[in-house]
Amino acid sequence: MSGDGRRYKSVNVGLVAPEPIRRAGLLSVFENHPYIRIIRGELEQLVADGSLQYLILDLSSNSGWIKVLFSIRRRRRDIRQIIVGPSGDEEHVLQALSAGARAFLDSNSGPLAVRQAVECVIDGTIWAPRRLMSVLIDRLLVSVANPNVRFNHAEREPSALTSSASTLSPREAEVLKLIALAHSNREIAQMLGIEERTVKAHVANLFRKTGMESRVSLLIQATQQKQQIDPDAN
Repeated sequence: MSGDGRRYKSVNVGLVAPEPIRRAGLLSVFENHPYIRIIRGELEQLVADGSLQYLILDLSSNSGWIKVLFSIRRRRRDIRQIIVGPSGDEEHVLQALSAGARAFLDSNSGPLAVRQAVECVIDGTIWAPRRLMSVLIDRLLVSVANPNVRFNHAEREPSALTSSASTLSPREAEVLKLIALAHSNREIAQMLGIEERTVKAHVANLFRKTGMESRVSLLIQATQQKQQIDPDAN
């Protein structure tokens, strides 16, 4: 996914990476970047900095990484987390997004992927592998049609369907899928062969039916509303 192409004068992004070699690698990604400035520090120090709104966390060697994410989310709901986590399990991506992360990169991600992920988060969207976007969209579609559905987190299937709410039309579902892939209204209109004003009407309907107010909030609902409970909540 890519952002909307905006550029900024300067954006400070915190970095927590305990291992020196990995920290050096992440720092090198943003050397001479036109608008991203990396601020290194300890987790507590960076989370306490109220002016910092973006945070890269290398948790790939931390077995309790999911609890770390929830802990940050409880203290700083405004901070946007970019996670470098364990590799090899797609469920880790969904867990990270459900815990409040805006991007998840596994430990094998290359420099270009890291840079793109951070830029996308700064541009106000969610970064995740395209193969998982369909999972997120499916969860959102189910939640719109069945507001009381609860997902079995291990099986990724709805365990109960009760009352139903407004459902999306086939065209609205198409528009939603293209929104999830970060396409603009103009691009969606071209891809579907319809007027841009028609796309805007479909987007307005999506916001009305889901109760969301922005494109990114649609995906946040898909990742957070119907997934796992905070492991420390009980």
